[in-house]
Amino acid sequence: MDPDVRHYLRQLVDVARDVLGGNLVGGYAAGSVALDAYQPGRSDIDVALLCAQAPGSARGRELVARLRHEALPCPARGLELVLYRTAVARSGTPEPGFDLELNTGPGLPFRASVAGHDRPAADGLFWYGLDRSILHQHGQTLFGPPAAEAFTDPAPADLRRLLVDALRWWLARPQPDGTGPAPGAGDAVLGACRSLVRFRDGEWLPKVGAGRRLLRTGWPAEVIERSIAARSGGTPPDGAQARAFQRRVLAEIGGPGGRSGDDDPAGPGPYAVPS
Repeated sequence: MDPDVRHYLRQLVDVARDVLGGNLVGGYAAGSVALDAYQPGRSDIDVALLCAQAPGSARGRELVARLRHEALPCPARGLELVLYRTAVARSGTPEPGFDLELNTGPGLPFRASVAGHDRPAADGLFWYGLDRSILHQHGQTLFGPPAAEAFTDPAPADLRRLLVDALRWWLARPQPDGTGPAPGAGDAVLGACRSLVRFRDGEWLPKVGAGRRLLRTGWPAEVIERSIAARSGGTPPDGAQARAFQRRVLAEIGGPGGRSGDDDPAGPGPYAVPS
């Protein structure tokens, strides 16, 4: 683990313990840190906390105040933290199910929810079930029971629906006019690669690793190779290439119902791409 990330996570856990006391039963690194794909300056730090009971709004506000970037500087692009009750994490539910969410950092728009039910549907409700699936396979335990025991995978049908929802959400993002390189298109392609590998092989891989696996199975080389190169400063694929690739992945994961891209909105603007 990156030394700065390790130090930050230790501080974060100390703060969480101070605020939540004995109600806090586990802390886990997720996302790129868990998948051993963290890139300084590019990646976020994803953390899941587990509590025995909902912390309540007062404790939640205190935790947000003490963990936001202005109070505890994040060494990455940002912190994406979600707090769940242990019963939710172990249930395998595909629903968001969180009791607190915090996004904060020098390169991340601030978001804080201490209610657990005010996530705008337009921002995607599929992230949480997918993140818990990744945690089940790869979560790095900071303290508490092993991640594989603390988090349960969604049922196969639920996981498939979450993957389809994620692909449709990406396809609904605005794209630039024309056929020039589209900012964020590479991440959209590699995210689709990761979804397809999980669907086919039952394994969560880092985005680049998933792209390379699909390259070995005969998937379109140019769009994947350009997407991988874009993560190191190369030219990303254009929007049309990316969307055609995503539609192909959606068709396989979603079956006949996933083949249509006709509901994609038109209009200029960059991809809105979380790290």
